[in-house]
Amino acid sequence: MSALLEVSDLSVEFRSRAGTVHVLDHVALSIARGETLAVVGESGSGKSVAAFSIMGILDDAARIPNGQVQFGGMDLLNANRRDLDEVRGREMAMIFQSPRTALNPIRKVGHQIEDVLRRHGPVARGDAKRRAIEALEQVRIPDPARRYDAYPFELSGGLCQRVMIAIALCCKPRLLIADEPITGLDVTTQATIMDLLAELGRETGLATLLITHDLALASQYADRIAVMHAGQVVETAPTASLFAAPRHPYTAGLMAATPTSTTSLDALESVPGRIPPLNADLPVCRFAERCPRRVAECDDPGPRFDADVQAPDHYFACRRPL
Repeated sequence: MSALLEVSDLSVEFRSRAGTVHVLDHVALSIARGETLAVVGESGSGKSVAAFSIMGILDDAARIPNGQVQFGGMDLLNANRRDLDEVRGREMAMIFQSPRTALNPIRKVGHQIEDVLRRHGPVARGDAKRRAIEALEQVRIPDPARRYDAYPFELSGGLCQRVMIAIALCCKPRLLIADEPITGLDVTTQATIMDLLAELGRETGLATLLITHDLALASQYADRIAVMHAGQVVETAPTASLFAAPRHPYTAGLMAATPTSTTSLDALESVPGRIPPLNADLPVCRFAERCPRRVAECDDPGPRFDADVQAPDHYFACRRPL
Protein backbone atom coordinates (compact mmCIF):
# COMPACT_ATOMS: atom_id res chain seq x y z
CA MET A 1 0.00 0.00 0.00
CA SER A 2 1.48 3.36 -1.04
CA ALA A 3 2.12 5.93 1.68
CA LEU A 4 0.11 9.14 1.85
CA LEU A 5 2.56 10.57 4.37
CA GLU A 6 6.20 9.55 4.57
CA VAL A 7 8.61 10.96 7.13
CA SER A 8 12.22 9.87 6.69
CA ASP A 9 15.46 10.61 8.56
CA LEU A 10 13.87 13.58 10.35
CA SER A 11 15.94 15.33 13.03
CA VAL A 12 14.87 18.44 14.95
CA GLU A 13 16.94 20.61 17.27
CA PHE A 14 15.97 23.52 19.51
CA ARG A 15 18.28 26.35 20.50
CA SER A 16 18.06 27.13 24.21
CA ARG A 17 20.06 28.76 26.98
CA ALA A 18 21.14 25.29 28.05
CA GLY A 19 22.53 24.58 24.59
CA THR A 20 21.21 22.66 21.61
CA VAL A 21 18.41 20.24 22.49
CA HIS A 22 18.29 17.24 20.13
CA VAL A 23 14.55 16.58 20.21
CA LEU A 24 14.16 14.23 17.22
CA ASP A 25 16.82 11.85 15.94
CA HIS A 26 16.45 10.40 12.43
CA VAL A 27 12.73 9.69 12.82
CA ALA A 28 10.96 7.61 10.15
CA LEU A 29 7.17 7.23 9.96
CA SER A 30 4.69 6.42 7.21
CA ILE A 31 0.92 6.24 6.96
CA ALA A 32 -1.27 5.01 4.12
CA ARG A 33 -4.65 6.29 2.99
CA GLY A 34 -7.40 5.15 5.37
CA GLU A 35 -4.90 3.87 7.94
CA THR A 36 -4.59 4.82 11.60
CA LEU A 37 -1.02 4.99 12.89
CA ALA A 38 -0.53 5.54 16.63
CA VAL A 39 2.68 7.11 17.90
CA VAL A 40 3.16 6.20 21.55
CA GLY A 41 5.73 6.93 24.23
CA GLU A 42 6.31 8.76 27.49
CA SER A 43 5.92 12.51 27.85
CA GLY A 44 9.01 14.13 26.35
CA SER A 45 9.58 11.40 23.77
CA GLY A 46 9.08 13.78 20.83
CA LYS A 47 5.62 12.73 19.66
CA SER A 48 4.13 16.22 19.45
CA VAL A 49 7.30 17.71 17.94
CA ALA A 50 7.06 15.14 15.16
CA ALA A 51 3.46 16.24 14.53
CA PHE A 52 4.36 19.94 14.57
CA SER A 53 7.19 19.23 12.11
CA ILE A 54 4.75 17.58 9.71
CA MET A 55 2.32 20.50 10.00
CA GLY A 56 5.11 23.08 9.68
CA ILE A 57 4.24 24.82 12.95
CA LEU A 58 7.50 24.42 14.87
CA ASP A 59 8.71 27.20 17.15
CA ASP A 60 11.16 29.73 15.67
CA ALA A 61 13.87 28.27 17.91
CA ALA A 62 13.65 24.96 16.05
CA ARG A 63 16.03 23.82 13.33
CA ILE A 64 15.70 20.80 11.05
CA PRO A 65 19.25 19.70 10.13
CA ASN A 66 18.12 16.76 8.03
CA GLY A 67 15.08 14.79 6.93
CA GLN A 68 12.19 14.70 4.50
CA VAL A 69 8.41 14.94 4.94
CA GLN A 70 6.53 13.85 1.82
CA PHE A 71 2.74 14.26 1.71
CA GLY A 72 0.93 13.13 -1.41
CA GLY A 73 4.10 13.72 -3.42
CA MET A 74 4.69 17.20 -1.94
CA ASP A 75 7.91 17.98 -0.06
CA LEU A 76 6.51 19.79 2.98
CA LEU A 77 9.85 20.85 4.47
CA ASN A 78 10.87 22.69 1.30
CA ALA A 79 7.44 23.97 0.27
CA ASN A 80 6.94 27.72 0.12
CA ARG A 81 4.65 29.38 2.66
CA ARG A 82 1.78 29.84 0.22
CA ASP A 83 1.68 26.18 -0.86
CA LEU A 84 1.99 24.99 2.73
CA ASP A 85 -0.87 27.24 3.84
CA GLU A 86 -3.04 25.75 1.11
CA VAL A 87 -2.28 22.20 2.22
CA ARG A 88 -2.84 22.81 5.94
CA GLY A 89 -6.53 22.72 6.78
CA ARG A 90 -7.57 21.56 3.32
CA GLU A 91 -5.45 18.45 2.75
CA MET A 92 -4.23 17.77 6.28
CA ALA A 93 -5.57 19.01 9.59
CA MET A 94 -4.74 18.74 13.27
CA ILE A 95 -6.68 18.60 16.50
CA PHE A 96 -4.95 19.49 19.75
CA GLN A 97 -5.08 18.12 23.27
CA SER A 98 -6.60 21.26 24.79
CA PRO A 99 -9.66 22.32 22.76
CA ARG A 100 -10.56 25.21 25.07
CA THR A 101 -7.13 26.72 24.43
CA ALA A 102 -7.23 26.07 20.68
CA LEU A 103 -10.68 27.60 20.17
CA ASN A 104 -11.19 31.37 20.09
CA PRO A 105 -13.08 32.07 23.34
CA ILE A 106 -14.85 35.21 22.06
CA ARG A 107 -15.99 33.87 18.68
CA LYS A 108 -19.01 31.65 18.07
CA VAL A 109 -18.03 28.10 17.18
CA GLY A 110 -20.03 28.17 13.95
CA HIS A 111 -18.15 31.25 12.80
CA GLN A 112 -14.83 29.53 13.57
CA ILE A 113 -15.80 26.69 11.22
CA GLU A 114 -16.79 29.23 8.57
CA ASP A 115 -13.37 30.89 8.89
CA VAL A 116 -11.71 27.66 7.77
CA LEU A 117 -14.21 27.08 4.95
CA ARG A 118 -13.63 30.58 3.56
CA ARG A 119 -9.86 30.29 3.93
CA HIS A 120 -9.73 27.27 1.66
CA GLY A 121 -12.16 28.16 -1.07
CA PRO A 122 -14.72 30.69 -2.24
CA VAL A 123 -17.98 30.04 -0.39
CA ALA A 124 -21.12 32.15 -0.16
CA ARG A 125 -22.17 33.40 3.29
CA GLY A 126 -25.37 31.35 3.41
CA ASP A 127 -23.61 28.26 2.11
CA ALA A 128 -20.84 28.66 4.68
CA LYS A 129 -23.38 28.61 7.52
CA ARG A 130 -25.11 25.54 6.08
CA ARG A 131 -21.83 23.68 5.74
CA ALA A 132 -20.76 24.71 9.26
CA ILE A 133 -23.98 23.29 10.71
CA GLU A 134 -23.47 20.11 8.66
CA ALA A 135 -19.95 19.83 10.09
CA LEU A 136 -21.35 20.06 13.64
CA GLU A 137 -23.94 17.46 12.74
CA GLN A 138 -21.26 15.16 11.31
CA VAL A 139 -19.49 15.03 14.68
CA ARG A 140 -22.77 14.17 16.42
CA ILE A 141 -23.27 17.46 18.27
CA PRO A 142 -26.90 17.61 19.47
CA ASP A 143 -29.02 20.43 18.01
CA PRO A 144 -26.24 21.66 15.69
CA ALA A 145 -28.21 24.67 14.43
CA ARG A 146 -28.41 26.03 17.99
CA ARG A 147 -24.83 25.10 18.88
CA TYR A 148 -23.66 27.04 15.82
CA ASP A 149 -24.24 30.24 17.84
CA ALA A 150 -22.59 28.96 21.04
CA TYR A 151 -19.34 30.24 22.47
CA PRO A 152 -16.72 27.71 23.65
CA PHE A 153 -17.29 28.56 27.33
CA GLU A 154 -20.93 27.49 26.93
CA LEU A 155 -19.91 23.96 25.89
CA SER A 156 -18.50 21.01 27.82
CA GLY A 157 -14.96 19.80 27.21
CA GLY A 158 -16.26 16.90 25.13
CA LEU A 159 -18.38 19.19 22.94
CA CYS A 160 -15.44 21.58 22.51
CA GLN A 161 -13.34 18.66 21.27
CA ARG A 162 -16.11 17.72 18.82
CA VAL A 163 -16.08 21.31 17.56
CA MET A 164 -12.33 21.02 17.04
CA ILE A 165 -12.89 17.82 15.06
CA ALA A 166 -15.59 19.57 13.01
CA ILE A 167 -13.17 22.42 12.23
CA ALA A 168 -10.46 19.93 11.24
CA LEU A 169 -12.71 17.89 8.97
CA CYS A 170 -14.90 20.57 7.39
CA CYS A 171 -12.69 20.79 4.28
CA LYS A 172 -12.53 16.99 3.98
CA PRO A 173 -8.76 16.54 4.48
CA ARG A 174 -6.93 13.34 3.59
CA LEU A 175 -4.87 13.28 6.80
CA LEU A 176 -5.88 14.05 10.37
CA ILE A 177 -3.26 14.45 13.11
CA ALA A 178 -4.82 13.93 16.55
CA ASP A 179 -2.45 15.04 19.31
CA GLU A 180 -3.64 13.50 22.61
CA PRO A 181 -7.25 14.22 21.57
CA ILE A 182 -8.88 12.96 24.78
CA THR A 183 -6.61 14.50 27.43
CA GLY A 184 -8.62 15.98 30.30
CA LEU A 185 -11.91 14.35 29.31
CA ASP A 186 -13.83 11.92 31.49
CA VAL A 187 -13.64 8.22 30.62
CA THR A 188 -17.06 8.02 28.95
CA THR A 189 -16.38 11.09 26.81
CA GLN A 190 -12.94 9.72 25.89
CA ALA A 191 -14.52 6.58 24.45
CA THR A 192 -17.15 8.62 22.59
CA ILE A 193 -14.53 10.86 20.97
CA MET A 194 -12.30 7.94 19.93
CA ASP A 195 -15.24 5.95 18.55
CA LEU A 196 -16.28 9.05 16.59
CA LEU A 197 -12.81 9.46 15.05
CA ALA A 198 -12.71 5.77 14.12
CA GLU A 199 -16.19 5.93 12.57
CA LEU A 200 -15.40 9.06 10.55
CA GLY A 201 -12.19 7.45 9.35
CA ARG A 202 -14.06 4.40 8.07
CA GLU A 203 -16.73 6.54 6.39
CA THR A 204 -14.37 8.94 4.61
CA GLY A 205 -11.14 6.94 4.11
CA LEU A 206 -9.32 9.45 6.29
CA ALA A 207 -5.74 8.65 7.32
CA THR A 208 -5.20 9.35 11.02
CA LEU A 209 -1.98 9.94 12.93
CA LEU A 210 -2.91 9.37 16.58
CA ILE A 211 -0.45 10.68 19.15
CA THR A 212 -0.90 9.21 22.62
CA HIS A 213 0.97 8.05 25.70
CA ASP A 214 -1.72 5.38 26.22
CA LEU A 215 -0.64 2.06 24.72
CA ALA A 216 -3.97 0.45 25.60
CA LEU A 217 -5.82 3.15 23.64
CA ALA A 218 -3.52 2.63 20.67
CA SER A 219 -4.20 -1.12 20.75
CA GLN A 220 -7.94 -0.47 20.36
CA TYR A 221 -7.91 2.04 17.54
CA ALA A 222 -4.65 1.81 15.56
CA ASP A 223 -3.78 -0.38 12.59
CA ARG A 224 -0.07 0.14 13.26
CA ILE A 225 1.93 1.50 16.17
CA ALA A 226 5.24 3.38 16.28
CA VAL A 227 6.95 3.49 19.67
CA MET A 228 9.11 6.54 20.44
CA HIS A 229 11.66 7.06 23.19
CA ALA A 230 13.72 10.24 23.66
CA GLY A 231 13.19 11.42 20.10
CA GLN A 232 13.88 8.06 18.45
CA VAL A 233 11.47 5.57 16.90
CA VAL A 234 12.51 2.33 18.57
CA GLU A 235 9.88 -0.03 17.13
CA THR A 236 7.11 0.03 14.56
CA ALA A 237 4.73 -2.76 13.61
CA PRO A 238 1.14 -3.73 12.89
CA THR A 239 -0.74 -3.57 16.19
CA ALA A 240 -1.38 -7.31 16.46
CA SER A 241 2.26 -8.14 15.72
CA LEU A 242 3.55 -5.61 18.25
CA PHE A 243 1.39 -6.95 21.08
CA ALA A 244 2.00 -10.58 20.18
CA ALA A 245 5.78 -10.22 20.31
CA PRO A 246 7.37 -6.86 21.21
CA ARG A 247 11.04 -6.91 20.25
CA HIS A 248 12.38 -3.73 21.83
CA PRO A 249 12.89 -3.72 25.64
CA TYR A 250 11.26 -0.29 25.92
CA THR A 251 8.10 -1.49 24.19
CA ALA A 252 7.95 -4.48 26.51
CA GLY A 253 8.41 -2.14 29.47
CA LEU A 254 5.53 0.08 28.34
CA MET A 255 3.30 -2.96 28.01
CA ALA A 256 4.21 -4.19 31.48
CA ALA A 257 3.35 -0.75 32.86
CA THR A 258 -0.04 -0.59 31.11
CA PRO A 259 -2.95 -1.53 33.40
CA THR A 260 -5.64 -3.92 32.16
CA SER A 261 -8.95 -5.07 33.61
CA THR A 262 -7.24 -8.18 34.99
CA THR A 263 -4.03 -6.58 36.27
CA SER A 264 -3.61 -5.89 39.97
CA LEU A 265 -1.75 -2.81 41.11
CA ASP A 266 0.95 -4.98 42.64
CA ALA A 267 1.56 -6.64 39.27
CA LEU A 268 2.20 -3.37 37.43
CA GLU A 269 5.80 -2.56 36.60
CA SER A 270 7.52 0.70 35.70
CA VAL A 271 10.17 1.43 33.12
CA PRO A 272 13.34 2.08 35.14
CA GLY A 273 15.18 5.37 34.89
CA ARG A 274 14.07 8.41 32.93
CA ILE A 275 14.43 9.97 29.50
CA PRO A 276 18.02 11.30 29.23
CA PRO A 277 18.70 15.05 28.97
CA LEU A 278 18.49 15.83 25.26
CA ASN A 279 21.02 18.67 25.46
CA ALA A 280 23.81 16.29 26.47
CA ASP A 281 26.09 14.01 24.48
CA LEU A 282 23.74 11.14 23.71
CA PRO A 283 24.55 7.49 22.97
CA VAL A 284 23.53 5.86 19.69
CA CYS A 285 20.64 4.19 21.52
CA ARG A 286 19.04 6.72 23.86
CA PHE A 287 17.40 3.92 25.86
CA ALA A 288 20.76 2.30 26.65
CA GLU A 289 21.13 3.79 30.15
CA ARG A 290 17.71 2.40 31.13
CA CYS A 291 17.99 -0.95 29.40
CA PRO A 292 18.54 -4.19 31.36
CA ARG A 293 19.76 -5.91 28.17
CA ARG A 294 22.51 -3.41 27.31
CA VAL A 295 25.79 -4.86 25.99
CA ALA A 296 28.92 -3.18 24.64
CA GLU A 297 27.84 -3.41 20.99
CA CYS A 298 24.79 -1.22 21.78
CA ASP A 299 27.17 1.76 21.75
CA ASP A 300 28.57 1.01 18.29
CA PRO A 301 27.65 3.53 15.58
CA GLY A 302 25.85 2.45 12.45
CA PRO A 303 22.36 1.30 11.41
CA ARG A 304 20.27 -0.06 14.24
CA PHE A 305 16.97 -0.97 12.60
CA ASP A 306 16.27 -4.63 11.94
CA ALA A 307 13.24 -6.54 10.71
CA ASP A 308 11.42 -9.45 12.34
CA VAL A 309 11.79 -12.33 9.87
CA GLN A 310 8.61 -13.95 11.19
CA ALA A 311 6.43 -10.82 11.06
CA PRO A 312 6.22 -8.57 7.98
CA ASP A 313 6.44 -4.82 8.53
CA HIS A 314 7.76 -5.27 12.09
CA TYR A 315 10.93 -3.23 12.64
CA PHE A 316 12.93 -2.55 15.79
CA ALA A 317 16.03 -0.53 16.68
CA CYS A 318 17.80 -2.85 19.06
CA ARG A 319 20.99 -4.89 18.86
CA ARG A 320 19.82 -7.26 21.57
CA PRO A 321 16.08 -7.62 20.95
CA LEU A 322 13.67 -9.77 22.91
